[in-house]
Amino acid sequence: MIETENLLKEFTNMHDQFIRDWNKAMQTGDTSAVEKMADDYYVAFFKSGNEKPMFFNIDEAIDGMKQSVNHFLGASKNFENRVIRLRNQNNAVVFLEQLIIKDEKVLARLFTIENWEIRNGEWKITREIEESIH
Repeated sequence: MIETENLLKEFTNMHDQFIRDWNKAMQTGDTSAVEKMADDYYVAFFKSGNEKPMFFNIDEAIDGMKQSVNHFLGASKNFENRVIRLRNQNNAVVFLEQLIIKDEKVLARLFTIENWEIRNGEWKITREIEESIH
């Protein structure tokens, strides 16, 4: 039990830094610190309504992330209602709500599920599910 508690604490600290790195990226435009994806990473993005999701591989996702950060440059990215669960010693899942805010106005709101795995001793995101919330 203590080992699991330590792993959860370690993961939470890493994810806290990930959130700080996101806010730095939103201010500077440099996304390198948040590019923590595994080589086989993909994201499924659901828009509003009942449309089928759009899928993006790692290269498409990083390109889209850079475009999004540049579009919202100077905004803050808030991570709210975060819940972290360890699947086992090598896998974690994070559930959270992302809000992009600029001048006290919510520009975007997303419900996100991040799947993380330890790869070569480092936590990497293996897949994400994002859904736009209005």
